[in-house]
Amino acid sequence: MLSFITVFTACDTKIDKFLISHHNIGELTDSTQVKDLERIYSNDSVVKSIAGDEFLGRVNDIEIFEKGGKRLLVLTPTEALDSTSTIRTVKIIDDRYKTLKGLSINSTFKDIRTNYNISSIQNTLRNIVLFTSDSNFFFTINKNELPSELRFDISKKIEAVQIPDDSKIKYFMIGW
Repeated sequence: MLSFITVFTACDTKIDKFLISHHNIGELTDSTQVKDLERIYSNDSVVKSIAGDEFLGRVNDIEIFEKGGKRLLVLTPTEALDSTSTIRTVKIIDDRYKTLKGLSINSTFKDIRTNYNISSIQNTLRNIVLFTSDSNFFFTINKNELPSELRFDISKKIEAVQIPDDSKIKYFMIGW
């Protein structure tokens, strides 16, 4: 009888829907196909927008909402209008999603720097994008979080030591 209870309990393990790792976010994995999203998010709403420009090569995002209307994730498939396409990028919207190290969209640059190795920093018009070498996570920080001398020159190389520790994450993304 004891072995039956042990097996029954072991099979009852539930996946944390808000846990982010390198290859999955809850039940969503790097090999999940678009056609599987309705099953994975059966208690939520999957919104697939058709922008009308798929023939120009633009991929349409898929948004995941809780039944109550709260936006959770934005998924970008590899191919537009292909149900067998996998997910290329995931934008984390809801702050309940966290990595094993506790990183979420409410984290700061210091949290990123402390927990991950920053491999490169891309300077764009309004943001900087931080890429990590030990994960497939990347983070966008608004240039308004930076000192004024770093905000306007997109050709300027920005180093990690120049970014204030309390700079907030604008976007937390995973690329598969």
